[in-house]
Amino acid sequence: MRKIEVCCGSLREVREAEAGGAVRVELCGAIACGGVTPSYGVLKQVAEANLKIDVNVLIRPREGSFLYNAEEVDAMCRDIALCRELGLHGVVIGALTADGDVDIESCRKMMEAAGDMSVTFHRAFDVCRDPRQALEDIISLGCHRLLSSGQECSAELGTELLAELVRQANGRIIIMPGAGIRPSNIALIEQKTGAAEFHSTARITRSDGMNFTHPRVSFAVSLADEGRLSLSDRTIVSQLVNNRL
Repeated sequence: MRKIEVCCGSLREVREAEAGGAVRVELCGAIACGGVTPSYGVLKQVAEANLKIDVNVLIRPREGSFLYNAEEVDAMCRDIALCRELGLHGVVIGALTADGDVDIESCRKMMEAAGDMSVTFHRAFDVCRDPRQALEDIISLGCHRLLSSGQECSAELGTELLAELVRQANGRIIIMPGAGIRPSNIALIEQKTGAAEFHSTARITRSDGMNFTHPRVSFAVSLADEGRLSLSDRTIVSQLVNNRL
Protein backbone atom coordinates (compact mmCIF):
# COMPACT_ATOMS: atom_id res chain seq x y z
CA MET A 1 0.00 0.00 0.00
CA ARG A 2 1.36 3.42 -0.97
CA LYS A 3 2.33 5.64 1.96
CA ILE A 4 2.70 9.40 1.71
CA GLU A 5 4.91 11.62 3.86
CA VAL A 6 4.28 15.37 3.55
CA CYS A 7 6.83 18.09 4.18
CA CYS A 8 5.14 20.67 6.41
CA GLY A 9 6.16 23.93 8.05
CA SER A 10 3.32 24.53 10.51
CA LEU A 11 0.55 22.92 12.53
CA ARG A 12 -1.92 24.18 9.93
CA GLU A 13 -0.11 22.20 7.23
CA VAL A 14 0.25 19.12 9.43
CA ARG A 15 -3.52 19.09 9.87
CA GLU A 16 -3.94 19.32 6.08
CA ALA A 17 -1.59 16.35 5.61
CA GLU A 18 -3.49 14.32 8.20
CA ALA A 19 -6.86 15.17 6.63
CA GLY A 20 -5.59 14.15 3.19
CA GLY A 21 -4.53 10.69 4.30
CA ALA A 22 -0.76 11.03 4.78
CA VAL A 23 0.81 8.60 7.24
CA ARG A 24 3.57 10.94 8.36
CA VAL A 25 4.92 14.46 8.07
CA GLU A 26 8.42 15.86 7.99
CA LEU A 27 8.20 19.04 10.06
CA CYS A 28 10.69 21.73 9.12
CA GLY A 29 11.22 25.45 8.74
CA ALA A 30 12.46 27.47 5.73
CA ILE A 31 11.32 24.93 3.16
CA ALA A 32 12.39 27.26 0.32
CA CYS A 33 16.08 26.64 1.16
CA GLY A 34 15.63 22.88 1.57
CA GLY A 35 14.46 23.08 5.17
CA VAL A 36 16.01 23.67 8.59
CA THR A 37 15.00 22.62 12.11
CA PRO A 38 11.68 24.27 13.05
CA SER A 39 11.40 26.61 16.02
CA TYR A 40 10.72 25.41 19.56
CA GLY A 41 7.31 27.08 19.40
CA VAL A 42 6.27 25.10 16.33
CA LEU A 43 7.64 21.85 17.78
CA LYS A 44 5.75 22.29 21.06
CA GLN A 45 2.57 23.37 19.30
CA VAL A 46 2.58 20.28 17.08
CA ALA A 47 3.54 17.97 19.95
CA GLU A 48 0.56 19.21 22.00
CA ALA A 49 -1.97 19.07 19.15
CA ASN A 50 -3.26 15.53 19.79
CA LEU A 51 -2.51 14.44 16.22
CA LYS A 52 -2.96 10.90 14.95
CA ILE A 53 -0.31 11.30 12.23
CA ASP A 54 3.38 10.52 12.87
CA VAL A 55 5.61 13.60 13.08
CA ASN A 56 9.28 13.41 12.11
CA VAL A 57 11.39 16.55 12.58
CA LEU A 58 14.11 17.74 10.23
CA ILE A 59 17.37 18.24 12.12
CA ARG A 60 19.42 20.72 10.10
CA PRO A 61 20.98 23.76 11.81
CA ARG A 62 21.44 25.91 8.72
CA GLU A 63 21.15 26.05 4.96
CA GLY A 64 24.13 25.15 2.78
CA SER A 65 26.21 21.99 2.62
CA PHE A 66 25.99 19.02 4.98
CA LEU A 67 29.53 19.35 6.35
CA TYR A 68 29.17 20.22 10.03
CA ASN A 69 31.62 21.22 12.75
CA ALA A 70 31.55 19.91 16.31
CA GLU A 71 29.40 22.79 17.61
CA GLU A 72 26.80 22.21 14.89
CA VAL A 73 26.68 18.48 15.60
CA ASP A 74 26.23 19.23 19.30
CA ALA A 75 23.36 21.61 18.47
CA MET A 76 21.70 18.93 16.33
CA CYS A 77 22.00 16.38 19.12
CA ARG A 78 20.37 18.87 21.51
CA ASP A 79 17.52 19.43 19.02
CA ILE A 80 17.04 15.67 18.74
CA ALA A 81 16.94 15.36 22.52
CA LEU A 82 14.26 18.07 22.61
CA CYS A 83 12.15 16.25 20.01
CA ARG A 84 12.48 13.06 22.02
CA GLU A 85 11.49 14.89 25.22
CA LEU A 86 8.41 16.30 23.47
CA GLY A 87 7.34 12.79 22.48
CA LEU A 88 7.60 13.30 18.71
CA HIS A 89 7.80 10.19 16.56
CA GLY A 90 11.10 10.63 14.77
CA VAL A 91 13.87 12.77 13.35
CA VAL A 92 15.41 13.32 9.93
CA ILE A 93 19.20 13.59 9.96
CA GLY A 94 22.23 13.61 7.69
CA ALA A 95 25.87 14.70 7.60
CA LEU A 96 28.72 14.28 5.13
CA THR A 97 32.49 14.48 5.29
CA ALA A 98 34.43 17.02 3.23
CA ASP A 99 35.10 14.25 0.70
CA GLY A 100 31.41 13.54 0.19
CA ASP A 101 31.04 10.37 2.26
CA VAL A 102 28.56 9.75 5.07
CA ASP A 103 29.96 11.27 8.27
CA ILE A 104 29.65 8.12 10.34
CA GLU A 105 30.94 9.66 13.57
CA SER A 106 28.58 12.64 13.54
CA CYS A 107 25.60 10.56 12.45
CA ARG A 108 26.28 7.99 15.15
CA LYS A 109 26.12 10.74 17.79
CA MET A 110 22.75 11.81 16.40
CA MET A 111 21.52 8.20 16.36
CA GLU A 112 22.49 7.85 20.02
CA ALA A 113 20.59 11.04 20.84
CA ALA A 114 17.53 9.69 19.01
CA GLY A 115 17.40 6.46 21.02
CA ASP A 116 14.33 4.49 19.97
CA MET A 117 12.90 7.24 17.75
CA SER A 118 12.32 6.62 14.06
CA VAL A 119 15.25 7.99 12.02
CA THR A 120 15.29 8.99 8.36
CA PHE A 121 18.50 9.92 6.55
CA HIS A 122 17.73 12.97 4.43
CA ARG A 123 18.78 14.18 0.99
CA ALA A 124 22.37 14.82 2.00
CA PHE A 125 22.56 11.39 0.38
CA ASP A 126 21.84 12.99 -2.98
CA VAL A 127 25.10 14.91 -2.97
CA CYS A 128 27.32 12.12 -1.64
CA ARG A 129 30.22 10.73 -3.66
CA ASP A 130 29.28 7.05 -3.86
CA PRO A 131 25.55 6.35 -3.39
CA ARG A 132 25.94 2.58 -3.17
CA GLN A 133 28.53 2.74 -0.39
CA ALA A 134 26.59 5.53 1.30
CA LEU A 135 23.50 3.31 1.42
CA GLU A 136 25.46 0.58 3.20
CA ASP A 137 26.83 3.15 5.67
CA ILE A 138 23.32 4.47 6.37
CA ILE A 139 22.02 0.95 6.91
CA SER A 140 24.92 0.20 9.27
CA LEU A 141 24.00 3.25 11.35
CA GLY A 142 20.55 1.77 11.96
CA CYS A 143 18.49 4.36 10.07
CA HIS A 144 14.97 3.21 9.25
CA ARG A 145 14.47 5.15 6.04
CA LEU A 146 16.36 6.98 3.28
CA LEU A 147 14.87 10.00 1.51
CA SER A 148 16.34 10.45 -1.96
CA SER A 149 15.74 11.90 -5.41
CA GLY A 150 18.11 9.34 -6.90
CA GLN A 151 20.85 11.99 -7.05
CA GLU A 152 18.92 14.01 -9.61
CA CYS A 153 17.02 17.30 -9.30
CA SER A 154 13.76 15.32 -9.16
CA ALA A 155 12.76 11.78 -8.26
CA GLU A 156 11.20 11.40 -11.69
CA LEU A 157 14.64 11.86 -13.27
CA GLY A 158 16.26 9.68 -10.61
CA THR A 159 14.10 6.57 -11.01
CA GLU A 160 16.93 4.40 -12.34
CA LEU A 161 19.15 4.87 -9.27
CA LEU A 162 16.14 4.76 -6.94
CA ALA A 163 15.13 1.37 -8.36
CA GLU A 164 18.69 0.16 -7.89
CA LEU A 165 18.71 1.38 -4.29
CA VAL A 166 15.43 -0.43 -3.58
CA ARG A 167 17.00 -3.65 -4.87
CA GLN A 168 20.25 -3.10 -2.97
CA ALA A 169 18.39 -2.33 0.26
CA ASN A 170 16.46 -5.59 -0.06
CA GLY A 171 14.18 -4.75 2.84
CA ARG A 172 16.96 -3.64 5.20
CA ILE A 173 15.87 0.01 4.98
CA ILE A 174 12.96 1.85 3.36
CA ILE A 175 13.87 3.82 0.24
CA MET A 176 11.53 6.83 0.01
CA PRO A 177 11.62 8.83 -3.25
CA GLY A 178 11.22 12.58 -2.83
CA ALA A 179 11.65 15.81 -4.85
CA GLY A 180 9.06 16.81 -7.41
CA ILE A 181 6.57 14.10 -6.43
CA ARG A 182 3.16 15.15 -7.77
CA PRO A 183 -0.22 13.50 -8.34
CA SER A 184 0.57 13.48 -12.06
CA ASN A 185 3.81 11.47 -11.77
CA ILE A 186 3.65 9.45 -8.54
CA ALA A 187 2.16 6.32 -10.11
CA LEU A 188 4.85 6.18 -12.77
CA ILE A 189 7.63 6.72 -10.21
CA GLU A 190 6.07 4.01 -8.05
CA GLN A 191 6.00 1.61 -10.99
CA LYS A 192 9.61 2.32 -12.07
CA THR A 193 11.21 2.23 -8.61
CA GLY A 194 9.22 -0.39 -6.72
CA ALA A 195 9.08 2.00 -3.75
CA ALA A 196 6.11 2.04 -1.39
CA GLU A 197 6.68 5.32 0.48
CA PHE A 198 6.90 8.77 -1.10
CA HIS A 199 7.75 12.27 0.13
CA SER A 200 6.06 15.40 -1.20
CA THR A 201 5.33 18.98 -0.21
CA ALA A 202 1.81 18.57 -1.71
CA ARG A 203 1.62 22.32 -1.98
CA ILE A 204 -0.62 24.94 -3.52
CA THR A 205 -0.03 28.70 -3.63
CA ARG A 206 -2.55 31.08 -2.15
CA SER A 207 -2.81 34.64 -0.85
CA ASP A 208 -1.60 35.30 2.69
CA GLY A 209 -4.42 37.81 3.19
CA MET A 210 -2.39 41.02 3.04
CA ASN A 211 -4.24 43.84 1.29
CA PHE A 212 -1.33 46.29 1.08
CA THR A 213 1.86 45.57 -0.88
CA HIS A 214 4.75 48.04 -0.91
CA PRO A 215 5.59 48.88 -4.52
CA ARG A 216 9.39 48.89 -4.10
CA VAL A 217 10.24 46.48 -1.26
CA SER A 218 9.80 42.71 -1.24
CA PHE A 219 10.97 39.89 1.00
CA ALA A 220 9.83 37.24 -1.47
CA VAL A 221 11.88 35.72 -4.29
CA SER A 222 10.29 38.29 -6.59
CA LEU A 223 7.85 41.18 -6.11
CA ALA A 224 5.20 39.08 -7.90
CA ASP A 225 5.45 36.47 -5.13
CA GLU A 226 4.93 38.98 -2.32
CA GLY A 227 1.80 38.16 -0.34
CA ARG A 228 1.68 34.57 -1.59
CA LEU A 229 2.11 31.45 0.56
CA SER A 230 2.93 27.93 -0.58
CA LEU A 231 1.11 25.51 1.72
CA SER A 232 0.45 21.78 1.92
CA ASP A 233 -3.11 21.01 0.87
CA ARG A 234 -5.34 18.07 1.81
CA THR A 235 -6.71 17.70 -1.73
CA ILE A 236 -3.21 17.30 -3.19
CA VAL A 237 -2.30 14.85 -0.41
CA SER A 238 -5.42 12.78 -1.14
CA GLN A 239 -4.55 12.69 -4.85
CA LEU A 240 -1.02 11.48 -4.00
CA VAL A 241 -2.47 8.73 -1.84
CA ASN A 242 -5.01 7.55 -4.40
CA ASN A 243 -3.76 8.31 -7.95
CA ARG A 244 -3.01 5.13 -9.91
CA LEU A 245 -1.91 4.33 -13.45
